[in-house]
Amino acid sequence: MSINNTPRANRLHIGIFGKRNSGKSSLINALTGQDISVVSDIAGTTTDPVYKAMEIQGIGPCVLIDTAGFDDFGSLGKMRVEQSKKAMEKTDIALIVFTDEDITIEAKWIKEFQGRNTPFIPLINKIDKLDRPTIDTIRSKINSICKEEAICISALTKTGIDNIREAILRKLPQDYDAKDITGNLVQENDIVLLVMPQDIQAPKGRLILPQVQTIRELLDKKCIVISCTADKVTQALASLLSPPKLIITDSQVFSEVYKVKPAQSLLTSFSVLFAALKGDMDYFLKSVAKIDDLTTASKVLIAEACTHVPLKEDIGTVKIPRLLRKKVGEKLTIINVRGNDFPKDLTDYDLIIQCGSCMFNRKFVLNRVEEAKKQQVPMTNYGIVLAYLSGILDKICT
Repeated sequence: MSINNTPRANRLHIGIFGKRNSGKSSLINALTGQDISVVSDIAGTTTDPVYKAMEIQGIGPCVLIDTAGFDDFGSLGKMRVEQSKKAMEKTDIALIVFTDEDITIEAKWIKEFQGRNTPFIPLINKIDKLDRPTIDTIRSKINSICKEEAICISALTKTGIDNIREAILRKLPQDYDAKDITGNLVQENDIVLLVMPQDIQAPKGRLILPQVQTIRELLDKKCIVISCTADKVTQALASLLSPPKLIITDSQVFSEVYKVKPAQSLLTSFSVLFAALKGDMDYFLKSVAKIDDLTTASKVLIAEACTHVPLKEDIGTVKIPRLLRKKVGEKLTIINVRGNDFPKDLTDYDLIIQCGSCMFNRKFVLNRVEEAKKQQVPMTNYGIVLAYLSGILDKICT
């Protein structure tokens, strides 16, 4: 990804769903004005979901998700359908494509989207080939099951494509893109100190994504941004004529930074800020107290968004487990998962700890939170756990 591009996790995720050969890939090409997806008359051309970051005129930066047909069959077909279901979890707005009068399968998927509170737009494709009675029948059936008016389109001739763009804008949640990383913690001219350890997780010459995004937002807010590594906090503070309004640190050095911070300076971490941006802060704060109830018979799930190979002193696989076992006991069971891997059955776990999720969109994280709530499993966040274990959770901005 270019440094000039909007990170994929921050883009509107638009999923395209429908039966095999319904024209989903052609629709993506029509929406973007480019040949992004492979188009074929052979059913089942698209296998695993394809995620493509794009700029769509009138909508802005988004990710288009081209999925396999949800009527696929056979053992391999079932696996493809499962991947399409996983794509649902990341979808902010769904485009559901219809091409024939039997909408039994589509109705089941609509019910699933409704259960997730995911906005969807029904599309009747191939109107250049369908006769009027067929189109009217499909439209009537769609309206009867979801009280939505379908948009008639032809991805081949690009008929009705502009109507899709308008419908997407209408379906956007009112608070979409309204949240920012630092919220109301800072305003113009405030001094903000960023404490950013450059360890093995951040290769030489690079900053990790949360740091980059936070710096950009602070600059947009016209703040005065000062950065240092953890071993230079005292010197950085001494160089300032007045204390910083806010200190944002890597969660791993919460304790060290808290000890030297000026009393009037607010303190938080990148992970805590992203927990509020992407997840359910109230549930995360409520759940972290479960740590005190853990025993050596307990089981903890630690979920990391990134799929990098764990390195020495990795926060999710080494540091947090070490701290938890120091508090609870060495026999505490800890399971680590990465990327999209996440158990469907969470009832086996006493606590879930999710990373800051800079690589996931908000919809995806909230889906995980909802699953945890449904199964009555406490779920919290890396930064919140580290602040709690350091005894300073009530001293930081959440």
